[in-house]
Amino acid sequence: MKKYFSAIIVASLGLLFGACKKDYKLNSNIQPVSKLSAPVDDKYIKLQPATSASVSFEWEQARAEDGSLVLYEVVFDKETGDFTNPVATIASDGGGVQNKLTLSHKDLNSIAGKAGIAALATGKLKWSVKAAKGFNIKLATETRTIEVERPNGFAEIPVDVYLTGAATEVGTDLSKAIKLKSTAPGVFEVYTSLKNGTYQFVDRNTGAPDTYYIDGTILKEGGESTQADGTKQYRLRLDFNNTAATVTEITAIGLWFAPENKILYDLPYAGNSTWSFQNQIITFHQESWGRDERYKFRMDVKAADGTVGQEWYGSSNADNNRPTTTTPLSFWELKPVQNNDQYNYCFKFMSEVDTKACDVNVYFSPDKNYTHEVIVK
Repeated sequence: MKKYFSAIIVASLGLLFGACKKDYKLNSNIQPVSKLSAPVDDKYIKLQPATSASVSFEWEQARAEDGSLVLYEVVFDKETGDFTNPVATIASDGGGVQNKLTLSHKDLNSIAGKAGIAALATGKLKWSVKAAKGFNIKLATETRTIEVERPNGFAEIPVDVYLTGAATEVGTDLSKAIKLKSTAPGVFEVYTSLKNGTYQFVDRNTGAPDTYYIDGTILKEGGESTQADGTKQYRLRLDFNNTAATVTEITAIGLWFAPENKILYDLPYAGNSTWSFQNQIITFHQESWGRDERYKFRMDVKAADGTVGQEWYGSSNADNNRPTTTTPLSFWELKPVQNNDQYNYCFKFMSEVDTKACDVNVYFSPDKNYTHEVIVK
């Protein structure tokens, strides 16, 4: 009896699966989105990518013939485009399920840049919606445009920036490109030398990176800058937020000795963002109260328009004790000093320096905090 009942079950399951296999057919038929809801056609949007502002794109639902789930993508194109090669395709909210896309001004600014709308310019983007059921993808029957005004700055700010080219210290080998230091969001700088030749900035040191160059005081995409004034040292500062570039020639760096109110020794450029002097005697100044050992650094600079000036680099503290072998390395970090007060914000030499020959190295290296060291010979 038990064996007979098992045979009936097996036979019944066979008939059931056979019927399923025969009758089941995937239905991917859908009706495309017929109406876009928001934003209104030709809506003007002044983009503010630095804020949390966003734009909501909305549309009526598409219909699947079998009533199942439909997925959505919003497509953006140039005003003259036909969506065959859109500049951006983005899944709707909820992983493509919702008939709505919330897009930040930052992302919309990036899309506008890809569509060829320049910084500070106004232009139009065409948008529509694709509905998908399986491999069946249909474009909405309606399209709209939005008019966007882009702010100054690049649509996409690189995470890293490198310097490369025949005019640089490392040549044209992209893998050896000099990495710039990030000093603020979207702002990068490097202390280096340039010789006659061309140079450019890239967003990575492998593959086919995006490139940038300096044109006067403006940072632009593509192209190369040219150095034609011989070998000189510079601070190159790039602000991708405002497409601005500042080229400052560094004509000299000197060790400024506070008690004598003068440059004690110049530090020639040694390459690799380093200024150094070697084997020079440093003697503290005798005062009635003791030996004075205070110092900082003066940088002589020349702007692109020929204006000359001085910058001062010293301690973060207005006054200091003499360092020892246990003093934290942060003591020697260089900080901009806003005035040339003779004594405040100075470093102090270690006691062992007095009357000894020393090497002094100043490092404006992009991979660490700007700092210096004093080596007693």
